[in-house]
Amino acid sequence: MAGAIRQETEGTETAAKLALVTHTIRVLPDGFLIEAEDGQTIMDAAHDAGYYWPTTCGGQGICTSCTCVVEEGVANLDTAGRSEHRTLAEERGEAALRSGRLRLACQARVHGDIVVTKRGVRRE
Repeated sequence: MAGAIRQETEGTETAAKLALVTHTIRVLPDGFLIEAEDGQTIMDAAHDAGYYWPTTCGGQGICTSCTCVVEEGVANLDTAGRSEHRTLAEERGEAALRSGRLRLACQARVHGDIVVTKRGVRRE
């Protein structure tokens, strides 16, 4: 019986891995392609793929070092939350937020393919 339970569990884990939805993040100007799990932040996806993404606060959303410009796929990101909006407004000014393309990579969660511009991203 224990063997049957183990086999059933292993089959479920395999199915879950196969069902994992991923999206592509293209990082300009260098053209890096990074795979992101659905709901993963841009910065976490980059780190998981072995890339350094500039940050000062370590992904806490309180600086703007990780800020990127979304060139394509703005609708494929979660809407910016209040804390992200506040941080960007304080550091970059309200005018910088009008286009909706400026995002903190540590806060922006991916739900589809996107293209962003961020200098300083490199292989770790």
